[in-house]
Formats: sequence, structure tokens, C-alpha cells
Amino acid sequence: MNWIRDMLVALGCLTVGLALGYLIRGYLGRAKLLSSRAEAERLLEEAQTRYKEMILAAKDEALKIRDEAEVEINKKRVNLQNEEARLQRRRDALDHKMDRLENRERKLNQRQAKLDKLQHDLETAKEEHLRELERVSQMSVEEAREMLLQTVEEKTRQDMARIIRQVEAEAQEEADRRAREIISTAIQRLASEEVAETTVSLVPLPSDEMKGRIIGRGGRNIRAFEKVTGVDVVVDDTPEAVVLSCFDPVRREVARVALNKLIVDGRIHPARIEKIVAKAQEEVEAIIQEEGERAMHEVGIPSLHPELIQLLGRLHFRTSYGQNVLQHSIETAHLAGMMAAELGADVALAKEGGLLHDIGKAVDQQREGAHAEIGAEIARRLGKSEAIVNCIAAHHGETETQSVEAVLVEAADAISGARPGARRESLETYLKRVQALEEVANSFAGVEQSYAIQAGREIRILVKPQDIDDLAIIQLSKDIAKQVEESLEYPGQIKVTVIRETRAVEYAK
Repeated sequence: MNWIRDMLVALGCLTVGLALGYLIRGYLGRAKLLSSRAEAERLLEEAQTRYKEMILAAKDEALKIRDEAEVEINKKRVNLQNEEARLQRRRDALDHKMDRLENRERKLNQRQAKLDKLQHDLETAKEEHLRELERVSQMSVEEAREMLLQTVEEKTRQDMARIIRQVEAEAQEEADRRAREIISTAIQRLASEEVAETTVSLVPLPSDEMKGRIIGRGGRNIRAFEKVTGVDVVVDDTPEAVVLSCFDPVRREVARVALNKLIVDGRIHPARIEKIVAKAQEEVEAIIQEEGERAMHEVGIPSLHPELIQLLGRLHFRTSYGQNVLQHSIETAHLAGMMAAELGADVALAKEGGLLHDIGKAVDQQREGAHAEIGAEIARRLGKSEAIVNCIAAHHGETETQSVEAVLVEAADAISGARPGARRESLETYLKRVQALEEVANSFAGVEQSYAIQAGREIRILVKPQDIDDLAIIQLSKDIAKQVEESLEYPGQIKVTVIRETRAVEYAK
């Protein structure tokens, strides 16, 4: 029975436990529900609070944005108002300008109308004036214009001639002053004898008996001598002297040396003549070499081609108008070098060109052509520069100068040949040159008279004033000077002076 009771008790306890568990579980569920509800209410409150805060923040932000937008809109509105005011002012200014321009245009149109009227009146008055002038002067407009042009042309030609003369006179004066300074300085620095040494062709004899020994039996000695030397021996009535004649100065010098040796030796026969002439030839060749080297070292040129040295030495036996050509070449080199130093030009080039300018004369009897051209060809063949070649070719004006040094060589050549006492000229040659000079001047149209003065260094020409005006005499002087250069040979230079003079003569009765 006990187990039943125990089972009932246990069953009762289980029931009570189940009831209590159900009650406790319900209570716990209600408590949890209440707690969840409270949490939900709390979260809802927090969400509502956050929502309200966000709404407030959004409202604040919107208010801020609205305020900023209003400020920006106000600024733009002010700017637009200012711009509109500025545009209005510009519009007003443009309207004002347009009004002024319209007023000015109206005034200009009025003035143009007046000017057109005045122009028309002036043209009408001019036509009436021209018609009146034609009636009074009995000349047409074309005739009056032609007369006016002629008058203006004559006046202009006179003014041109005056200006040309003035400019040329000033330029010539300055050039002459500078040239005189340079040339006088060069001449003063050059110390040389006035009369240059010349080659002697007269052989003195100890007695007239020596003439017979020179001629020999039947003339065999003189024939042998002339055959070997190529020189003509003139035995005439000149006491105690014989004359040697030959176009080649070197051969003439060989003959002179050989004849002097034969006269001193006394043994004159064909075999001895050949031997003595050979020795004289060697001596003259040595002299040629020495003279060429002496000239080269005296001028200050370090070296030259051996053939050029030989040609310079041969010039020692050549004369021109009585002036020794080698000495003349040395003087020309010194003068050209000193003038080049004064002008700042190439001194070495001027000296070498001056020394070699006449080398063509050493061979001009063996070749055809002017000595300047021959010398230039030789210098070019021996490797000289074109500047040296031009100095040689242009020293007589036959070729155009291409450098300052060539001009200086030409001037130095003229100075050396024109010095007082430098050259001799026969009376017959002088008279022929003066006559030819006057004939050249008289050959030009409009020349009335011409006179050669200053020993042929100047030609003065009187022209017919009715045929040649002031402008034409300038060209006439140039033409005459050019014709003299082309047709005459003369040392130095010739001054051409053209004189035009108008005289009015009337007699009181």
C-alpha cells in the first residue's frame, strides 16, 4: 500500500512540479516579453529621438543652404544690376557718340559740298585764266609747258654742274691732301740719287791705233767679234772710242766686258775673241745673279724663284728714258711699301709687287705684247699669287686693279719715273709728245683751242661756250683724259683742264 501511496505522492509531486514549471515558465515568458517590449519601446524612443535630431539637422542644413543661396543670389543680383547699369551707361555713351558722329557727318557733307563748289569754281577760274594767258601770251598750254621745261632743265643742268663741281672739288681736295701726305712721306723716307745709273755702250780706247787691231786684217777680228757676241761694233771718227750697238742690253754688256778685256790683253784674234767672250758671258751671268739677289735683299723679300732673280738681274742692264730699270724697280718697291704702311695695307705684298712690276722688260724683246702683260704671265707661271700678278699687270692701267696694293704699285711706279732728274727725254721726242697731246685735245667737237703747258704735264683746253655747257665740260675732260691715256705714252701723269668762258662785249658810241 505504501508503494501506491508513494506513487501517488510522487505523482502529486510531479503534477505540482509540472504546474509550478508551467507557472514559472509563463512568468519567465511574460517577464521576457515585458523586457522585449521595454527594449522595443526604448529603441523606438531612441529612433524617434534620432529621427527628430536628423530632422532638426536637416532643417538646419537646409536653412544654411538657403541662406547661402540667398547671399549668392543677392551677389549675382547686385552684379547683374551693376552690369546692367554699366551697359546702360555704355549704351548712353554710344548713343551720344552716334549723335556726335551724325552731326559731324552732316557738317562734313556740308563742307564737302562747299569744297566741291569751290573746286568747280577754281577749275572754272583756272580754265578762264589759262584761256586769258593763252590769249595774252599767244601761246598754247603745250608750248608754255615746253618752254617751262626747257627753262627748268637749263637751270637744273647748271645746278647739277655746280653741285658736281663742288662735290668733285671737295673729294679731290681731300684725296689730294691725303695723297700728298702719303706720297711726300714716302719720298722723304726714300733716299736715292736723282739721276739713276745708265748702261754705257761707249768703249774707250787707249789710242786710235787700237781701232785697226779691233778691225783686224781684212776685218776678220771685228766680224768674229760681232758673230760671237751678236753686237754691232761701230768704228767711226770718234777719237779713242768705239760704239757697241745691240737691242739686247745683256749682250751689249757681254760685248763691252769682252772688248775691254781684249783691249787690256792686247791679243786680238778670232780664237782669242771666242775665249774672252765666253769668260765675259760667265762674268755677266754672275753679275746678273748678284744684282738680282741684291735687289731682293735690299727690298726685304726673303726668297724668290731663281728665274725671277735672273730676270731682276737682267734689268740691271736695261734703261728706260735713261733710268736704270732695276734701280727704278727697287725705288718702286720702297715707295709702295711705305705708302702701304701709311694706309695699313699689306706691306710685303706691295713691296714684292713693286719689285717685280717691270720684269716683263727683261724679256719683252723676245716675246710679243706689253711688258706688263708679259711680266704677269711669267709671275703666274712661276706660282705667284693673283694679287702679285694683278700688281704687275695693272701698273700701267692696262688691267683693272683688284687691290689697294696694286693701286699703290701703280702710283709708286709713276712717282719713281716722274721724279725730277729720274728720266731723260730727247727734245725731238718731247716736241712730238706735246704736239700729239694738243692734237688729241683738238680732235673733240666744241674745242676752240688747246695748249700744252708745264713741260707737257698739263693740257688746257678752251671750249666754245655756245656749243658746250657747264655740265658737258666735266664729261669732256674725262673723255680727253681717257683718249690721252689710250693713245699716248708719257711718264708720270698729265692734268687735263677744260675752261668754258662766256664774254659779253658791247661798245659805247
